[in-house]
Amino acid sequence: MGVETELKFRLPARRIEMLARGQIRVGKIGERNDANLVSTYFDTGKHKLRRHGLSLRIRQTGDKYIQTIKSAPGAQFGRGEWETEVEGNTPDLGKIGGTPLECLASKSLRRKLKPIFETSVHRTTVPVRTKRSEIELAVDRGKLVVGRRSSPIEELELELKKGQPDDLFRLARTVERKTEAELCFRTKSERGYDFAFGKNGHVVYAEPIELKESMKAGEAFRVVGRSTVRHFAANADAVQNLEPEGIHQMRVGLRRLRAAISLFSHALPGGRTEKIKTELKWLTNELAPAREIDVFVKTKISRAARDVIPRRGGEAIDREFAARRIEALERARKAVKSERCRGLFVDVLEWIEVRAKGANKDASIPIRKFAADTLHRRAKKIIREGRELDTLSPPERHQFRQDQEDQIRGRIFRKSFFRQARPKANGASVQTFEENSGCSRFAERSCRASETGGGRGPQGSSTKPARPCICFRCRARAGG
Repeated sequence: MGVETELKFRLPARRIEMLARGQIRVGKIGERNDANLVSTYFDTGKHKLRRHGLSLRIRQTGDKYIQTIKSAPGAQFGRGEWETEVEGNTPDLGKIGGTPLECLASKSLRRKLKPIFETSVHRTTVPVRTKRSEIELAVDRGKLVVGRRSSPIEELELELKKGQPDDLFRLARTVERKTEAELCFRTKSERGYDFAFGKNGHVVYAEPIELKESMKAGEAFRVVGRSTVRHFAANADAVQNLEPEGIHQMRVGLRRLRAAISLFSHALPGGRTEKIKTELKWLTNELAPAREIDVFVKTKISRAARDVIPRRGGEAIDREFAARRIEALERARKAVKSERCRGLFVDVLEWIEVRAKGANKDASIPIRKFAADTLHRRAKKIIREGRELDTLSPPERHQFRQDQEDQIRGRIFRKSFFRQARPKANGASVQTFEENSGCSRFAERSCRASETGGGRGPQGSSTKPARPCICFRCRARAGG
């Protein structure tokens, strides 16, 4: 088995042509090689392989056929890869020994495998050498084909063949600055399945995180961090397509990473951590107006226009907030397309993957003990502050809400290795905090938006939650 450690980028067409011709210098390069690659991806009608996190393809290069099995890119940095030469463009299940596909092999699988989609690309590869590492730069130009439909492929891959990951990221930053490249987490396989079933540009949700009891705290953070980066970065397309749910999911991914940084703070080195936190907060804030006004219109304005406000007044309010919503969506798109955001994606992934010197000694504590101690300590703090909630200022109440949210996310992170029964905590719990917590600055800012729009919004809008608040104070008053 090999481990494919690579970074994938999307480039503007003019830049990818210049890069392929060697007109953009990115380091000490070797001899260029060009090849035409035709790859056919196979699966069953019910996508059994994909559901098990695998892909199976046969790639034709000249008169050779190479069968490749890959594990899906989940929380790990790099993918498992198993290659073998076969006789034709049909999967040979007799040559899958020692691969994850072996446990799924059966006579019925052999019968049910069929082509799902095909990619046809012209690949230009250039070796890039540093003092310590060998990196392959590959430019792919071609198309993805499903039946009579096709979608263009224009992407760049940087694969670490030998050496240190920090050299890979150093080259990635150079490429990003010189070519306006956007870090992309979607593989050709994922793009192919989405294109085949009409899900291009779709919203990406959080993937399950698997932590092992044998992990140390530092290693566990990297697993969590990889998953959260993939979550928010993979929603860049949806944000650029002005999809409100895509903006929400990107914010959720950013918030998950910020929560992980908070929960693992005792195991992280100082250094760049504060800078990363600042940049994550910047992007979260740029997305905030679009999310806030979307929720506000759905939960406040639409209901008021339907039940309280006269029809003509409701239509005027709809027009007013529609304009604000478009402005907020454009702000989100501009932020995600900016040079600052492109650099952030590379920097945060490098910060997670490349181990910094001087890491905190708590990074070596077993994750089970680290999680138990951290969540217990934070729970005591939440209970103590909850008793004094009436005396907290708005910023303090907002921080209190975030502490509660971090606690829920921490319980979600640890679910894979704490097997005993625990109170249910899932994404719905976090969403309830965001939408209904009586101590949420989110709700306060949304209601103020109607009061500061030139006097045309409804005055004195109630901030009473649609469902019962679940903060400590309100639960205590309700006898819960």
